[in-house]
Amino acid sequence: MPGLEDLYREIILDHYRNPRNRGELPTPPAVRSEGFIPHCGDEVQGYLDVHDGVVDDNRISGQGCSISQSSASMMSQAVKGRSLPEARALLHAFKSMMSIEDGHDRDDADEAEPGVKMGDLEALQGVVKYPVRIKCATLAWNTLAQGLDEAENGDPSAN
Repeated sequence: MPGLEDLYREIILDHYRNPRNRGELPTPPAVRSEGFIPHCGDEVQGYLDVHDGVVDDNRISGQGCSISQSSASMMSQAVKGRSLPEARALLHAFKSMMSIEDGHDRDDADEAEPGVKMGDLEALQGVVKYPVRIKCATLAWNTLAQGLDEAENGDPSAN
């Protein structure tokens, strides 16, 4: 559907040109994680400030292609204010949307993880048509996973 693809392209470009939650947070109390794709140079640094098991604040920084940086921006918006289990569910839903499982494309984000609302993240579902770009789209999410692991294992107030 051309109209929907155009809308998705505009959402991606908006997040690339006007990234949300850009910057850094003091560490500690925030947890810093980073990801890098050596063959293309995309990089993301993530900062998570977790209190009482909820992502109170997060920031992202880095550089790279429009897919990696817009995905980081969308991710930073999507996890803010979520509990750690909700952030993990969103992470799983996004990674499911980005993969081709059992030989079937994920056409519907809600099928990937029932009950998880994807919002702007659905704009990135077209990336699965370009397998080499999936790493770009999931870079920030892999970085988020590292940050969540550290927040859960290193900070007793995060649990």
